[in-house]
Amino acid sequence: MSYDGQFSYKSGFVYNELRLSGELTDAVVIVEEVEFHVHKIILYNCSPYFGALFLRWSTPEQRVYVIHGLSAHLMQFFIDFAYTGSVSVTEDNVQDLLIAADKFSVRGIVQTCCTFLTEQLCPENCIGIWQFTKNCYAPELQLQAFEYMLYRFEEVANTDELQQLSLQDFCDILDRDDLIVKKENTIYEAILHWIAHAPGERSGSIAVLLEKVRLALTSQEFIAINVLTNHLVLNCGKCLDMVTFATRVINHMTANCVSGYCNIIARPRLPSTILMAIGGRNGRNPAHRIEAYDVHANCWGYLVDSMDQPRSYCGAAFLNDCIYCLGGFDGAEHYNTVSRFDLNTRTWQEVAPMHHRRCYLSVTVLDGCIYAIGGHDGRVRLKTAEYYSPETNQWTLIASMHELRSDASCTALKNKVYICGGFNGNEFLQTAEYYSPETNEWTMITPMSSRRSGIGVVGFADHIYAVGGYDGDIRLASAEAYNPQTNNWIILPPMECPRSNFGIEVVEDRLIVAGGYNGVSPTKLVEYYDLTTGLWSPASDMGVSRSGLTCCVMSGLGNITQYAMLRNDLPLLLLEDNTQDTSDWSNHAINSEID
Repeated sequence: MSYDGQFSYKSGFVYNELRLSGELTDAVVIVEEVEFHVHKIILYNCSPYFGALFLRWSTPEQRVYVIHGLSAHLMQFFIDFAYTGSVSVTEDNVQDLLIAADKFSVRGIVQTCCTFLTEQLCPENCIGIWQFTKNCYAPELQLQAFEYMLYRFEEVANTDELQQLSLQDFCDILDRDDLIVKKENTIYEAILHWIAHAPGERSGSIAVLLEKVRLALTSQEFIAINVLTNHLVLNCGKCLDMVTFATRVINHMTANCVSGYCNIIARPRLPSTILMAIGGRNGRNPAHRIEAYDVHANCWGYLVDSMDQPRSYCGAAFLNDCIYCLGGFDGAEHYNTVSRFDLNTRTWQEVAPMHHRRCYLSVTVLDGCIYAIGGHDGRVRLKTAEYYSPETNQWTLIASMHELRSDASCTALKNKVYICGGFNGNEFLQTAEYYSPETNEWTMITPMSSRRSGIGVVGFADHIYAVGGYDGDIRLASAEAYNPQTNNWIILPPMECPRSNFGIEVVEDRLIVAGGYNGVSPTKLVEYYDLTTGLWSPASDMGVSRSGLTCCVMSGLGNITQYAMLRNDLPLLLLEDNTQDTSDWSNHAINSEID
């Protein structure tokens, strides 16, 4: 870490040489009977503590200072840092060094230690680092460790550190809406893991902890197989009341096609990612609208009132907390422009334009760069491709594809860019190829089973999924998946709604398709393919019908709550039942909300 004091590196070097030779020193600091000959001004510049020690807590004539509550070893670190502006932080010394630097107000070392611990954060240590920050003033590190724990809870849930949490801390964590899990099942399993560490003393907390599980967001199968077979639950009347009530709520939600309520029993936690549907057209006019989809609440909301300029058949990518909108068509002009929406500041900015105008283009992200491939420039279909580097704000042309392709779709998988289908100006294509950045070459792969223009393509779990499109005769509902290991395509179950020129992305193991053209008109229908069950299911409709839209997924945002559905805006759970339920717990679950 660089030294931010008033002395330059050269001056610091000179003073350190004087210190090492014992020349011109004006103070002796004694720690654990070890004497350190120093220059007051250097330590004064390093820490307010030494400034107060030399100026307010002693007389100007005093030369010898005895410091308690500090080891000589750590004092040596302080002095070396004061003179050189650097300190060697390791896993072995970081905790002692941070506590000591905090106590003696050596803020430079505190910052260095915090930076070191932030870089070391992982599922196995984030809880320990968070708890450690309670012993010193490191608010940024404390927040980063806590948010890391919340965001990576699925990995944290099985660690040894989770078992070290106090009951109160554990309950406080489980209460949070921003505890990120794909399924509520994870919370229940984490509770059993915590209890297993000390079952004799923790088993009695099962009712308190089970109340933190949003059981109505699990399933009857999960409850029957995992909850009602647990002896702690079976031996607790309050737990059985919770299970009975949760089952009633699940039945109610199924019957009414509801995904969640604001009440705690069925209150969706925040998703790890938000799906964005961008641009497109409904009829003749390009769409200004960007909509955001919350997969846990199963609802759409407006991300911004309008794009910086209307675009249909454009491309979009999420990178570095920004949405990039590329190319497209406004009804009159084909664009090569690129606009960037900063999700933290909610502002638009135009960045470097592409080398080519591109409408009906294909876009993906690989290794921190945005690839724009093919499309139509207003005159001809393109086989050219280029990538954008945010660091340099420059586009670089790469090797051209083997085929002219507009209305194709591309994705990244295992350091390659795959592009499938499209239209070359004469034929609707079933061919596919991939680009390797290492060799700057395109390679043809086995063709798809169908010709697909206006196709949706996405990579996930070692496969490339190709969905829908137009084969020259009809809009397609069919889907297939490519295995790069075997170079073969396999047929998947078809969508419920045939569509072309739609948005497609993967969100939490769900392949989601949104909007598009169904052969008669633009649609607002949304459905998803569950990659674990192999089944298609309907999802909440978009706010407007549109085709020619594009989708991308934003993740890792610290302010994701700004783009997710407000949980208190979800409907209130009111059960209508022929039986009278007098359970105190169910009344609490009905009426309780999180502020």
